[in-house]
Formats: sequence, C-alpha cells, structure tokens
Amino acid sequence: MIPGIITRLAAGLALLVAAGSFPAKAEEPLVIHVGYAAIGVDNRPYSEGTSAATARAGEFLEKEFASDPNIKIEWTFFKGAGPAVNEGFANDQLDFAYQGDLPSLIGRATGLKTKYLLASGARKPLYLAVAKDSGIKSIEDLKGRKIALQRGTNGHLAAIKVLEAHGLKERDVQVVNLDSAGTVAALTSKDIDAAFGDTQLINLAAKGAADVIYTTKGDDPRFGRNAGIIGRQAFIDAHPEITQRVVDAFVKAAKWSSDEPNRADLFELWHKSGTAIPILEEYFKGDALAYRNSPLIDDLLVSQYKEQAIKSKEFGLIRRDVDLEGWFDPTYLNSAIERLGLKNFWQGYGADGKPVAS
Repeated sequence: MIPGIITRLAAGLALLVAAGSFPAKAEEPLVIHVGYAAIGVDNRPYSEGTSAATARAGEFLEKEFASDPNIKIEWTFFKGAGPAVNEGFANDQLDFAYQGDLPSLIGRATGLKTKYLLASGARKPLYLAVAKDSGIKSIEDLKGRKIALQRGTNGHLAAIKVLEAHGLKERDVQVVNLDSAGTVAALTSKDIDAAFGDTQLINLAAKGAADVIYTTKGDDPRFGRNAGIIGRQAFIDAHPEITQRVVDAFVKAAKWSSDEPNRADLFELWHKSGTAIPILEEYFKGDALAYRNSPLIDDLLVSQYKEQAIKSKEFGLIRRDVDLEGWFDPTYLNSAIERLGLKNFWQGYGADGKPVAS
C-alpha cells in the first residue's frame, strides 16, 4: 500500500514540475551606475554643456535599455566633482562616469582600473571673472589676489596653465577651494577677487555682479579643458555587450547634440540644469556644436591628456608618472560610429590641433 502511494505521489510531483507549477526564480536586475562630475543649480540632478548632459536630460541610456526590464540606469551627480567620482570608482559604486582630465589622471596614477571610452565635453573653454571694482584688468593683475577654483578638477589644471602662460605660478595667488555655488556667493560678496569657471561666471557677468576679463575660447587650444566617459574595467570585462550599448547611447546623444538644427532644443534640454538659455547661447557662441560635442578619441585628445599628465606632475598635482598605455579604448566607440553610419560625421584633429583627412 505504501509503495503504491509513494509511486503515485512521485508521478504527481513529476506532472507538476512538467507543467511548470514551480515558478522560476526571478532574475536579479542589473543596475548600471552612472556618475557625473558636476551638479546643476540648487543641486538639480542635471548638468549642461556636454553630450553626457544630453544623455541624462534626454534619457538616452534609459531609452537604450527600455525593452530590458532587468536592466536599470541610476545616475549620481557629484557636488564634489571629479575627486568624488574617483571615490565612487574606488568603492565600486560606479560603472561609468563623465569626468574631467585631471581627476581621471589622478585616478589612473593611484591605480584605479578604468578605461577611457569616448570624449564628452572635451573642448570646454575656461573663463576668468573678477569682482566688481577689484581693479583687476588682466591675468597679470592676479598676483597676490584671492582666487577661487575647485581643486582636483580639470578647471584647476587649466587655470594653472593659464597663469603660467602669463608669468604666474599657483603660489603667486591666494587659492580658495570653492565649488560653483560657493564661487558665485564669494564673488558676489567680494570675499574673493576673482574666480575661474564657466557658465556660472557668464551668468554673474550678465547680471552685472562680476566682469569676465578672459576666456580660453579662441586662445591656445591647450588651455582648454578635456573630459570624457570613463568605464570601470571590471564592469567592462564582465559585461562587454552592455558596455557597447552604453557607448551606443552616449554616441547617439553626441550626434543629436552636434546637429545644428537641434541648437535651440539642445539648450532647452540643458536648461533642466537650471542654467539660463541665454547663458548657454553665450557659452557656445561662435562654436560649432559638432566641434564641442565630438566623441572622438583623436590624436589631439590623446596628446592633450599626455600633456596634462606631464603638467599635473610638474605642478605638483600628481606625485608620480601617469601610465596612459592601454587606457584609451576606442573599440566600443569605433563600433558604434560604424554601425550608426557616423564614420565621417565628426572632424578628427591631429596632435598639432589641425584637422586631419577622413
């Protein structure tokens, strides 16, 4: 009797299994953590001026993975800028990030395992604004004055290079380490004499609260700032196909950001950061969108990073040599450009800053 019951129970169990009565274990969602080395006005989780900012505001990554319910995108904007992004990478809290040249080089020098995947905001100009009635008319007049900049950022390195070109060293001025919001407040109250930055300074000048006396725009291109999308090596190795789709999304954002017919819509999109549209118009005045939003890892970009690495050590911002061998990985970028039909869309530049043939 008992053997018969056992046999029938076993048969019934087999039927249940065959019929799929036991639900399959749900697949754990993969969260792709994306960082941004800046933050919008009043800590809004948006930014402006780069194709990476477009990717966020236009939800390009979210749209890329919209049909994949088990893949989620999580953005983090850092008030602490590039240095804070390095902490995120060091703690395996970020998979990709928009980051400027100096902090990414510092991360490379300290052993962070990352790859440079594509440029984003690699040709951003730097501005110098002075307080009203400061008496400062030129960069040379900054000697001995109290100057704001955010240490450890690409603006920090660019500012030092500008000072050097005008006969000054960092020690010749009184540096005050401030983020964008702090800079605006200090310059308005005249607690500092001058500041290096970008759109926040253009905005102050437009309000009559400060005077912009210099910009790298139109000056030596080596004075500009570089930035790009950095990926965590462990994530890239574990998820190469997902990495490709992430890069695809960023390239699509770069393409849309580079189309001149989109200029007005682009500034409207970036306005989510809290930066006024007229300020963005001034920021990009005279520049082709495709020039500012190119994702290419060309010879000019690579040579700039190599020079930045040398200058960073020379200025004491990095204590050791930075090995850039194998760090730039254009594999995913080149694949995206080929498949999306964008092979000749952006102009590449040589190390001499001159256009190269397609």
